[in-house]
Amino acid sequence: MVNYSAAQQLALEKFRASSIEEIAHYSGYPRGDNTLFIPFLGEQYTLDYPSAIFKSVDSSSRKELPVPTQILILHYLTNISEDKETGSLISFKELPGGNIYIQPFTHRAIDPLVRSFGVNPDKLQEVVSHLGGNTNGHGDVGMTLRVFPRVPVALILWREDDEFPASGTILFDSSAPSILPTEDYAVLASTVVWRLKEISASL
Repeated sequence: MVNYSAAQQLALEKFRASSIEEIAHYSGYPRGDNTLFIPFLGEQYTLDYPSAIFKSVDSSSRKELPVPTQILILHYLTNISEDKETGSLISFKELPGGNIYIQPFTHRAIDPLVRSFGVNPDKLQEVVSHLGGNTNGHGDVGMTLRVFPRVPVALILWREDDEFPASGTILFDSSAPSILPTEDYAVLASTVVWRLKEISASL
C-alpha cells in the first residue's frame, strides 16, 4: 500500500501558503469567505481554507474523497499559472517524462477504459454527457470531460471490427504540463475512468 502522508503534507503546506483569493483566481473555482466550491466528477464538495477539509455538499452522502484525489485537487488549486488552453491534444507520453511511464499509464487508465466501454462505446458518450462533457470528433466515439476548470481530458474509443479489437486512448490539452506534474495525469486519468465505470453501472 502506498503511503501518501508525505505528499499530502507537502500539498497542504503549499495550499496554506497561498491566499484563498489567489487560489480562486487561478483555479477557476468559486469561493465564499473561507470556502472553495469544488465540483468533481459529478460530486459536489466544499473545501475549507486553510484547514483543507473536504466536505460533501450532499448531506446524505458519506462518500469521502480518497487521499490521492485530495492531493490531486490540492496540486491543481495551488498551481499559479496564466497559461491558457491551446486546443491542441497530446498523449501521455508527450508529457515531460511521460514516455518512461507510458506502460503504467496504459495499464491504469487506457486498458480499463477499453475494457469498460470498448464493447459499447456509445455508453461512454452517455456517461460523459451525464457529467457535462461534449463530443470532440475523434475516433468512433470521442468525448471531452472538463475534470478541472483548466484541465480537459479527451477520451477516445474505436469500435471493434473484423480486423482489430476495440481500442482507445486518453489525451490532454498541450497546456497540461504547465498545470500539473506528469505523474498527476496518471492519477487523474485512472480516477476519471474509475468514476465513469461507477456512473455507468448506475445509469
